Amino acid sequence: MPSHPHARAARRWAVRTTALLTAMAACLVVWADAASAHGSLVDPASRHYGCWQRWGSDFQNPTMAQQDPMCWQAWQADTTAMWNWNGLYRMNLGGNFQAAVPNGQLCSGGHAENGRYNAMDVPGAWKATNTRNNFTVKLWDQAGHGADYLLVYVTRQGFDPTRQALTWNDLQLLTKTGKYTPSQYYSVNLSTSGRSGRAVVYMIWQASHMDQTFFMCSDVNFVA
Repeated sequence: MPSHPHARAARRWAVRTTALLTAMAACLVVWADAASAHGSLVDPASRHYGCWQRWGSDFQNPTMAQQDPMCWQAWQADTTAMWNWNGLYRMNLGGNFQAAVPNGQLCSGGHAENGRYNAMDVPGAWKATNTRNNFTVKLWDQAGHGADYLLVYVTRQGFDPTRQALTWNDLQLLTKTGKYTPSQYYSVNLSTSGRSGRAVVYMIWQASHMDQTFFMCSDVNFVA
C-alpha cells in the first residue's frame, strides 16, 4: 500500500536532518582537534594558516581555484591541514632538524603528521605578504607552550618559490632567539639588506613544554 505523502515528507526531513547533524558533528570534531593544538606563524602568515584564514569559512568555493590556486590544491589534497593550521610539528628530534626534514619537504616539516601537510611543499603562486627589508614576524602560541628558541631564516636572493621546492641550502639564518616564557604571541624584529622580490621566510619553533618542533613557511614579497 503506498505510503501517505506526509509520511514520505517526514522521512525525507529525517534523512536530511540526520545528514546535517552528521556533517556538523564532523566539523566540530575537526575544530576541536585544531583548537586543542598549538600555534603557527601568523604574520606573515604561514602557508597553511593563510589558506585557513582566507578560505576557512568558504573552502568549497570553486573560485578559489582561480583566485588562490595554491590554497585550492592544498584544500583538495587534505582539508585537515588547514583546519589543523596550528599542528604542523614533529616530536623528539633533539635539534637535529636537517637529518629529520629532507630537502624539498621543509614546508611540511618532513611530511609531518603522516603527510597531512605535504601540499605546503608544492612550488607555485602562493599568496605573498609585502614586506620591507626591516620587518617583524609574529608567532601565535595558541596553547601557551613557550619557546626554547625560534630560528628564523629567509631564502637567498634569486630563490623562486613559484618554481622551486625549498631546500636547506636555499636558506640564510637571520636569527636564533633566546627563550620565551609562555604567552600568546612572540614577535621577532628582523633585518635584511638589498632584498627585492619573492622569498620564503622559514621559522622553526622549538617549544618548551616538551621536545616538540614546529616548521613554518611564509611567502613574502620584498618591496622598496
